[in-house]
Amino acid sequence: MTSESNSGRSLSEIELEVLAEGQEWMRQRLEQKLQQEADRQGGVFPPQQPSSLPSAKARHDSAKRRRAGEA
Repeated sequence: MTSESNSGRSLSEIELEVLAEGQEWMRQRLEQKLQQEADRQGGVFPPQQPSSLPSAKARHDSAKRRRAGEA
């Protein structure tokens, strides 16, 4: 940019523009680093539960049955 194109803008407008550019750069950098780490670990997020474990609903239902039998 030339000083002529900046002459009509206030310092706060320029500051906001630069801050927005910096935030976008940081967002892209974070995305890149997180993707590299995910690729390195080779996992899927959120982690998948093994199918051999009972689901949370099944555990909840069996607990309700036990309580009902105690009464």
